Amino acid sequence: MAELDKNDGSLDSTPNVTDVVEVEAADETAAVAAIEAPVERGEPILQVRNLVKHFPLSQGILFKRQIGAVKAVDGVSFDLYQGETLGIVGESGCGKSTVARLLMTLETATSGEVFYKGQDITRLSGRALKAVRRNIQMVFQDPYTSLNPRMTVGDIIGEPFDIHPEVAPKGDRRRKVQELLDVVGLNPEYINRYPHQFSGGQRQRIGIARGLALNPEIIICDEPVSALDVSVQAQVINLMEKLQDEFNLSYLFIAHDLSIVRHISDRVGVMYLGKMAEIGTDSEIYDHPTHPYTQALLSAVPVPDPEARERGERIILTGDVPSPANPPSGCRFRTRCWKAQDKCATETPLLAIPERFKSVDSPAAHESACHFAEEKDIVGAAS
Repeated sequence: MAELDKNDGSLDSTPNVTDVVEVEAADETAAVAAIEAPVERGEPILQVRNLVKHFPLSQGILFKRQIGAVKAVDGVSFDLYQGETLGIVGESGCGKSTVARLLMTLETATSGEVFYKGQDITRLSGRALKAVRRNIQMVFQDPYTSLNPRMTVGDIIGEPFDIHPEVAPKGDRRRKVQELLDVVGLNPEYINRYPHQFSGGQRQRIGIARGLALNPEIIICDEPVSALDVSVQAQVINLMEKLQDEFNLSYLFIAHDLSIVRHISDRVGVMYLGKMAEIGTDSEIYDHPTHPYTQALLSAVPVPDPEARERGERIILTGDVPSPANPPSGCRFRTRCWKAQDKCATETPLLAIPERFKSVDSPAAHESACHFAEEKDIVGAAS
């Protein structure tokens, strides 16, 4: 596959999912060797297939019985390519953060597969799982609660070395931590300070330094700038882009701010009620959305240009988001969709290129989970 470059259009043909080449490992040592093997830039490094997470709902105190389940994630599939940034957007409760926790194996998947370099990490344990966790790190949403207030910055950033001592020998850890502080734009002399002595933006930089400590290949960013003011958001995003180029990182970037996601992402996936509604390159999703939910989401973005507001249509959704414990049959968006027909209640739309666009060379020819996918002139320019 061609090298990923957001500016040269080489991502236009990047598929959402490709064939999984599962690597058979005879033992744990072979699995670790496969995990440590390099991946060429532009090739899939993480492949998610039909990922499901249902949280059980139980009743009773002494004799508990399950009466249902919250379907937080319900059949999500996508690929993350080496060196790219995949943005995930959607309203609160759609399952974005649960996907992140599943990829980090902080939650156990109900079903589905997550292939990292051909190894299904949902079935790994011991040294192999430890090797995966070293290569997939996370930057959390809240820079205030994700750092232990009783630990110094040096201890926070250096803690991963206690779990993976092969990365930095004990006598070399202080120097390594100071280098990481310098990389993220903080004074190395701050190594003995505590989190409360830093601003929100500085704390998030500490979180990023902790994520970089083990030289990972993938960093999962769960709304890393949502708790920061606009000027600090720009600084952190620019830092992340710089680090991606410097360390050849792949990002899964989760956020609510559509303009930030467009700025940093090569491809964008839109989630709704535990499922992927639409996925494509940033220009396909933002300039040529075909799913009604994506169109409504983009039309909600404030547009400062009065003429642009008059040209497009503002989409106002009615009703509330259905409960993930009792989602609608068929298409999950049908209860709020202006296009809904009987077919939407009986058939679940597949995430695929719509039939009407398959034979044409158009930016609208990207994957959309809608029976009646089509372009629409809307207000909204998250640029």
